[in-house]
Amino acid sequence: MPEKPASHINQNTPLVSAINSWESYLADQGRSPHTIKAFLSDVRLLTTFLPEDVTIGKVTTKELNRYFEWMEKERDVPCSPKTLARRITAVKSLFRWLHKFGALVVDPAEKVAQRSAISPIPTVLTPKEYDEALLAADRHRRASKPDARPYALVYLLLSTGIKKSETLGIKLEHLELDSPNGPQVFIKYSTPANRYKERKITLPEDWIPAYEEYAAQYKPVEKLFPWSQRRLEYLLEDVSNEAGLNKHLSFDMCRWTCALNDYNAGVEPDAIRQKLGVSKIQWRELFIKLQKLAGNKG
Repeated sequence: MPEKPASHINQNTPLVSAINSWESYLADQGRSPHTIKAFLSDVRLLTTFLPEDVTIGKVTTKELNRYFEWMEKERDVPCSPKTLARRITAVKSLFRWLHKFGALVVDPAEKVAQRSAISPIPTVLTPKEYDEALLAADRHRRASKPDARPYALVYLLLSTGIKKSETLGIKLEHLELDSPNGPQVFIKYSTPANRYKERKITLPEDWIPAYEEYAAQYKPVEKLFPWSQRRLEYLLEDVSNEAGLNKHLSFDMCRWTCALNDYNAGVEPDAIRQKLGVSKIQWRELFIKLQKLAGNKG
């Protein structure tokens, strides 16, 4: 796949045109539509701050620093530290690309200071809440009209720590229930850029009966959970309410609860990182949060 900017891009190219070419490059690299949309949204804000039709060769480090100062302190729309850090990353990525392949002699974003923003400590379930959530989900299996779906979903999330998008992407063929190493789920990605996140995660043996009940009741054909993300979120919310939790059970809460339980059980940090499917760079911030959660678990 071509990696270079289009041959007509040079220092006299309008920033708007360069951004459009960058969009094509990101798509060629197999970046997800969600990532591309977020990156473009971040860099296009820059075009509203700089003079209209500014060329890429006219953009200076001083202007970029002034732009981020305006965004952080003066713009009417609030900008959280995490959002600001992401927008700096997007702008740096754009100009790094333009410089790397010769459209710019100097990268004006290179000396813009990157700001890291550690987001708030996530909310997790206490051991008691963990049990209450599973009991509430399990009651549906024992009801006059049995429904194993809530338990199959909640127990899967709490034991694997997979993300919402990964849950929605699981196909029946990704389940290896008779593997010699024990039951596993294969988390797969369709885009090349996310292949490093692919992994196999061990499933609890006692999840299998619930899955079999669920499969007999709903008869899924291709996907494990053939519903919208909103429908599954409602299901988690129902379990949360039925368990009497003062928290809104979510995919993210299940993910962090799983990671914390593994950490407290003595699982090696790098094994937790691999189970969550995050890079070593992402893990730095996540591990700091995990250590804080473990220290405040009461």
